[in-house]
Amino acid sequence: MEFFKLSSLKLAISTLFILSICGCGLLNPYIDRRRNPGVQDITQLYSGPSRPEAPVVCYNGWWSSDEELQELATAECIKQQTGNYAEFQKKTHLDGKLLLPSHAYYKCVNQKGIENESSAGK
Repeated sequence: MEFFKLSSLKLAISTLFILSICGCGLLNPYIDRRRNPGVQDITQLYSGPSRPEAPVVCYNGWWSSDEELQELATAECIKQQTGNYAEFQKKTHLDGKLLLPSHAYYKCVNQKGIENESSAGK
């Protein structure tokens, strides 16, 4: 029986150690921007749901606020030079990773409600 107690203690310590290394980074929202490596054609470059003119944020609704998601998406629009504001489109749930199961979809616009020319018609 002492062997199992020791193993349980080691497992608990290992789990706490791993979680402390990861910290809150496991639950931080991020832009779901996956790329196909080595692709030269810009239309085939992205494989994730996020595009330069339409960022998609992976998040956990328990830990992330709508304002935080909005700021992250707007920063991505500015970084990609596809607009200066991210306009919310929709949310989906239980279609992401285990700890970040939701997606928030945005569209980059030049001003609130005015579509950017580069994203018009896409």
